Amino acid sequence: MTKIIKRRSLLKGAALAGAGAVAVAASTLPSPAIAQGKRELKMVTTWPKNFPGLGTGAQRAADRITEASNGELTVKVYAAGELVPPFESFDAVSQGTADMYHGADYYWQGKSKAFNFFTAVPFGFTASEINSWIYHAGGQALWDELTADFNVKSLMCGNTGVQWGGWFNKEINGIDDLKGLKMRMPGLGGEVLRRLGAAAIALPGGQIFENLQSGNIDATEWVGPWNDLAFGFYKITKYYYWPGFHEPGSMLALGINRSVWESLTKNQQTLVSAAAAAENDYMLAEFNARNAESLDTLVNKHNVVVKRMPNEALNAIGEAAGQVMSEVGAEGGVTKRIYDSFMDFRSKSIAYSKRSDQAYWQARLLPFKYGG
Repeated sequence: MTKIIKRRSLLKGAALAGAGAVAVAASTLPSPAIAQGKRELKMVTTWPKNFPGLGTGAQRAADRITEASNGELTVKVYAAGELVPPFESFDAVSQGTADMYHGADYYWQGKSKAFNFFTAVPFGFTASEINSWIYHAGGQALWDELTADFNVKSLMCGNTGVQWGGWFNKEINGIDDLKGLKMRMPGLGGEVLRRLGAAAIALPGGQIFENLQSGNIDATEWVGPWNDLAFGFYKITKYYYWPGFHEPGSMLALGINRSVWESLTKNQQTLVSAAAAAENDYMLAEFNARNAESLDTLVNKHNVVVKRMPNEALNAIGEAAGQVMSEVGAEGGVTKRIYDSFMDFRSKSIAYSKRSDQAYWQARLLPFKYGG
């Protein structure tokens, strides 16, 4: 009996020691909290709660990670302003207040102009081109180099496709009509407008309608027909212009605190990467489908006047965009390496696309009979 008691005491002591070791190990792991091998990750976003395409896309990515991991990783989404203000999402993740963000990286251009390349730049890449650059032409490695300085690991996680030129309270017949215009436009597109005499203002999505309605801004771009219909811009102004020059294929990012990323197992990293890639593909398809439907609604139900931006204005915008881009490229360091890589791939993409996608689109517009 004495031997049995001693053996039980030893087993109890070993169990307590083991529990203590687990507690110590768990305490040394980075945020978020870990319980029985399960982790909860906080995702902040720059989007209004459940906003079509953008907010719902962030939630879909979170749900994919949660479901595919069988609950090992539970991602809780906080919409803009619920945990931190929308434009503070990057800092929250960088500093570890949140574990990941879903947003547009050009919102962080105050930290480095190079962030613009990883959302959209004026007359830059389409959605398919930016995917190609990131996946196959060195873009991801350069993105990793840029974000490493901020303790963030970034992945592509959505794309809106070609964005529209925006909503205006007057017609734009030439470049002079842009002078003095107060327009909501972030990123380098906003800087291009400033070069042309407009006042570009950066506003989070949730603040655009009230500022347009009050007259604090005269015009706004947001995304395209689907999101613009949801925000109800047609209730304030009826002039809706295409094409957009500023965001030809706006890539969205899943930014993850680098310490959290490195604490994930290889399987979990693969799972998160796959979930982000799935959302990147799904969101673009959704935007293309919903934009087509919503444009029809705007024109035929709400009598929106859809107009093409005149070539005179587009040419002047293009010239100003070229100047802005050259200045960004002259900043040196990782920004210069990103710029050089971007410009090289852009040149190759233009040479190819004019004989592939662009040539096909032009051919499809020829007046031949198709179908019944």
